[in-house]
Amino acid sequence: MNFNSIGFLIFFPVVVLVYWRLPFRFRWAWLLAASWYFYMSWNPSFIFLILMTTGITYISAWRIEACAGSSRKKFWLFLALSICLGELIFFKYFNFLLNSVVSALNLFSLHIEPVSFNILLPVGISFYTFQALSYVLDVYRGKAPAEKHFGYYAVFVSYFPQLVAGPIERTGDLLTQLRKEQHFSGEDMAAGLRLMLCGFFRKCVIADTFGIYVTPVFENLENATSLAIFIAGAMFCIQMYCDFAGYSEIARGAARTMGIRLTRNFNRPYLSLSYSEFFRRWHITLSRWFTDYLYIPLGGNRRGTARKIFNTVVVFFLCGLWHGASWNYVLWGLYAAFFICLESIASKPAVSYCEKHRINTDSTMIRLLRRSLMFFIFVPAALIFRAEGLQKAITAVAGLFTRWGSGADYLKASFEISGIRGEDALLIMLCLVCTGLVFYMEQYETTRSSHVTAGRIDSADTSHIADTSHTADTSYASHTAYGWRVAAYFFSAAAVALSWLLLAAGGDVSAFAYFQF
Repeated sequence: MNFNSIGFLIFFPVVVLVYWRLPFRFRWAWLLAASWYFYMSWNPSFIFLILMTTGITYISAWRIEACAGSSRKKFWLFLALSICLGELIFFKYFNFLLNSVVSALNLFSLHIEPVSFNILLPVGISFYTFQALSYVLDVYRGKAPAEKHFGYYAVFVSYFPQLVAGPIERTGDLLTQLRKEQHFSGEDMAAGLRLMLCGFFRKCVIADTFGIYVTPVFENLENATSLAIFIAGAMFCIQMYCDFAGYSEIARGAARTMGIRLTRNFNRPYLSLSYSEFFRRWHITLSRWFTDYLYIPLGGNRRGTARKIFNTVVVFFLCGLWHGASWNYVLWGLYAAFFICLESIASKPAVSYCEKHRINTDSTMIRLLRRSLMFFIFVPAALIFRAEGLQKAITAVAGLFTRWGSGADYLKASFEISGIRGEDALLIMLCLVCTGLVFYMEQYETTRSSHVTAGRIDSADTSHIADTSHTADTSYASHTAYGWRVAAYFFSAAAVALSWLLLAAGGDVSAFAYFQF
């Protein structure tokens, strides 16, 4: 059941209505039943996997807290890690690992035919596995108590708004809220619906529109010009952002209607001034997961530059592999690791050079140049990420640099490959304007929330979340801003409604990209 399906339009209002009508002591059971039904709507057999993950992590955390000796605690931790990661590796990486071994053996002239088993990848397995493991690791470290109520813990693992594509929540954020009695709030309901509207607009209007022009180029990479490949890469950056950020906003909005506040997963990533900053703003909960449970235990940046580089490469190698069982995702991770390591090495000399020559790095022009440079660096990464396999990724990146030309015929050929005509260019420009519009809407919902804390937003960039919604309410500027917001929401609702009508007529649902991870 996709968020942008007709089924969800029926499922979600029923869940919320019954949730608020039930007494508090029964709400966990209703949410658990709804979440399991939501997950089983893809494939009923998937429920056994999530039940196994829930059961083993629940028992392991309970035994870890009860055991006195460190060796027994390590045993239960190892048991939870091995079973949960074993499930993930089998369903997601078994064919990939098997064929990688076969390819390696063929390098030595053994000529073994590739083997592939028909293993269906359960949706969201990477997300709920990491969320369950974070709980066990936090209990093992003494940062969170073991949850005694199996029902509440099962809801924590399978909470339907964020089950299949995050955000990856921590015990102290989500489980604590699930155990606390929530009271109906008209403000929460309205804010949640507005966030959902922003998310649907990003996905149904912007991401799906950009996908129309991205797909033809990737289906014909061998004949695409460098300009066409660059345009496709740039548009895919926006498509993927609107697709995944749209899902996260729908998840946050759906939870907010039930009084639950999920962690913000995106914080203006394309305004980043560096690659490392980008990963503090993009898929924030996954970046924090790898930082807290892998990068820091490996030693972080405490053991010298060489060890820091090694840790960074390991983390991004696994981060790339987490996104998919294909070598192009590994290459994408190593590409990011290269630039982050380069930034780490060059940062001090660059700062010294700027201080010596009195260059103001905080000036508007310098920041604009840095952001523009970062976007150009993101484009090859987007090509690698979007390509279907390593060979396609190499073809895309090579084509980006080797097929440039000039003249009217070259421009015509580039736009023809993308399927962009005159009216399409106007549509793309409108979507870019709407991207800024929906960004403003989402930012407003985040800003006016008095419950957002620096711990749930990037601590390096929290000045924009101050609550200013009640200042100067009677001023002309406030009334004007309110009018623009109403117009923006009305326009967005109309656009989303049109997308739903087209969906109902065609019966074709565009899945969220991160469902495959």
